[in-house]
Amino acid sequence: MSALKEQLTAAMKDAMRAKEKARLGVFRMALSAIKQIEVDERIEPDDARVLALLDKLIKQRKDSATQYRDAGRPELAETEEAEIVVLQEFLPTQLSDAEVDALIDDAISQTGAAGMQDMGKVMGILKPQLQGRADMGAASGKVRAKLN
Repeated sequence: MSALKEQLTAAMKDAMRAKEKARLGVFRMALSAIKQIEVDERIEPDDARVLALLDKLIKQRKDSATQYRDAGRPELAETEEAEIVVLQEFLPTQLSDAEVDALIDDAISQTGAAGMQDMGKVMGILKPQLQGRADMGAASGKVRAKLN
């Protein structure tokens, strides 16, 4: 079992004991998504895969919160944002902009990227380094800007 899955399971048990319904729901949702991967793909996801899943869940919550705010439902947006905070507890510490820029420069020099046609190579190197530690969309924009 991956260490992140174990942490989520332990946090779920703690939330049950403390009768924290909101946190408990978030943990159950995350563990359910992990279980679905296990059943669908017949694999035991490693920490990298669980981290990618948590990233995906956070992105979904951010999108939902934005849509709720646009629709004039701030109470639902606040619920989504509270879930984001709970999920972020399990992500590694976020990288600063300077650290992301340094990793991008390093990846560009490693691949010898000269233009936009090499963006896939650069992102292939960056993705495992940035997964869960930085916003991939923002990193992609920075790579695009540097390659142009």
